[in-house]
Amino acid sequence: MAKKALTRKEFETLSEFRYRLRRFLRFSEQVTRRNGITPLQYLLLLHVKGFPDRNQATVGDLAERLQAQHHGVVALISRCEKLGWVERRQGQTDRRAVEVHLTASGERMVGRMAQLHRDEHLNPAGSLLLPQLQDLQVQEH
Repeated sequence: MAKKALTRKEFETLSEFRYRLRRFLRFSEQVTRRNGITPLQYLLLLHVKGFPDRNQATVGDLAERLQAQHHGVVALISRCEKLGWVERRQGQTDRRAVEVHLTASGERMVGRMAQLHRDEHLNPAGSLLLPQLQDLQVQEH
């Protein structure tokens, strides 16, 4: 079944979303670097802090959240560990698993960065929220 071509309005909506996404990511790149942390380090801390229903995340959890290879996430964890932001612990339920926990320093860093990101996201000019995206659907004939 052939799909209907996107309308002009749908292209405009997708363009606006990608523009807002890129602006937010650029803001994130700039604010993190000004605060002595890389964007990926911030994302790692954020995903540890924000992992649903747990106070830690496994390497596999973080690889999925970051959409990155396992070995690359291990190297990122090592860099954050050297900076004193995270620590690795043996898994409580699965002793083979490695859990990544935030240190007090990591808690402070992720708290400061998340607040700056939240403030930017709440700013209407920086918000990623587009009501039009809810209406955007590829329609079939």
